[in-house]
Amino acid sequence: MTFAPTPYTPPDFSAPHLADAPDITLAPAPKDFVAPEGYHAMSIYPEYLKLDGQWVLARDSRMDCVAVVENGEVHVREFRHIRAGDLIACGRTENGEEGILVYTEGFRSLDVPEPGAPHAGGHDNFAFRLGRSRETAFSRDYDELYELLRHDREHGSIVWVMGPAFTFNGFSRNAFAKIIDAGYADAVFAGNALATHDLEGAYFHTSLGQDIDTQENRPNGHYHHLDTINRVRYWGSIERFIQEEGVHDGIMDALVRNNVPYVLAGSIRDDGPLPGVYGNAYEAQDAMRDRIRGATTVICMATMLHTIATGNMTPSYRVMDDGTIRPVYFYCVDIAEFAVNKLVDRGSLASRGIVTNVQDFIANIAKGLGLLG
Repeated sequence: MTFAPTPYTPPDFSAPHLADAPDITLAPAPKDFVAPEGYHAMSIYPEYLKLDGQWVLARDSRMDCVAVVENGEVHVREFRHIRAGDLIACGRTENGEEGILVYTEGFRSLDVPEPGAPHAGGHDNFAFRLGRSRETAFSRDYDELYELLRHDREHGSIVWVMGPAFTFNGFSRNAFAKIIDAGYADAVFAGNALATHDLEGAYFHTSLGQDIDTQENRPNGHYHHLDTINRVRYWGSIERFIQEEGVHDGIMDALVRNNVPYVLAGSIRDDGPLPGVYGNAYEAQDAMRDRIRGATTVICMATMLHTIATGNMTPSYRVMDDGTIRPVYFYCVDIAEFAVNKLVDRGSLASRGIVTNVQDFIANIAKGLGLLG
C-alpha cells in the first residue's frame, strides 16, 4: 500500500452566499495583548477571510487565537502577541455572513471509506472513532501509521511528543533511538523528566534508580537522577555532557547526534532542571509553536498535559511549500482511555487514538518500519 495524504477540496467560492459575502470587518487592537470587541477566535480548521473581495486562507492556524491582517495576509496570533493597532478580524459567524468561512469539508469526499481508513476518502477522513478502548483492534492503525511515517519522512515533518515512560525500559529507549537514526523524527517535545531519565539510563543504566533492563533497584539509586542532573549542569548543556561523559546510547544522544531539534518544557514538579529546559511556560509554548508550524504528522505518547498543549496548537491542515493543502495527522497514544478519548474528542478531522502501553507501541513502530530484528 502506497500512502497518499487525503486530497483537499477547496470551497466553491462561486456559491451565492460566498460570492455575495461582505469583506471581513477589521478593528484595531486597543492595547497590547487586548483584542477589540467582537474579535473572531480561530479554530483548528481551514479558515478563509474575505479581503478586498477575495477569500484568503489563513496559512497557519491555532484554536483560541485571533487573525491579524497585514499587507493582505492573515496571521494567526495568540492574545499575548497582540500589539496595539493590529488590525484584527471581527465576527462571530462562520459561514460567510461576516466575511469569515470556517471550512470543515476540505478533506471529505463522496466515497464512503472502510471504517478507520485515514486516507481513503469518506465522511471524516482520518476520522476519530469515539470511545476507543483497550478492546479496540488497532492492527490496521499500525499498518496505516507505518505507511504514513514512510511517506512523511520524505514528504513531510514528523513531531513526537513524549512522556518519560520510554526511559524506564532499555528496549524502548533503543527502539526510539533507532527511529530517530532512521530519519523518522523532525522534532521532539518532552519535559525535564524524559531527558533526565534517558540520560540517567545512559550514565547509570538506571531510570529512577531501577536497572533499565532488569527493573531491579540499585543501592542509592534514588540519587541517580539527581546526580545526572548535577553532572549535566556541571558541563553546562546536554550536548556537552553527552560529549564529555562519552554517552553513546538513548534518546537524547540520538537527537543530538542527528541534529534533531527538541523542546523540553518545564514543570513545577521538576528537579534541577536540566540546562535547556524552558522554565517559562510561554517561552516553551512559543518554541513548540515554532516547530509545530511545519508538522504534518504528530504522535503524542503517554503525556496528557503535553499532548493537550500540542493538540491545542496544531491545526488540522497544512499549506505545503508548493501551495497544496494536506491534513495534519494527529495520534494520541496512552494506556489510559480517558487521555486518548479526551484528545480524540477535540473535534479534529485528523485525530486518532490508540490505547496501549507506549513502550510496546514504540517497539511495534520500530519493528514495523524494519528497524528492529
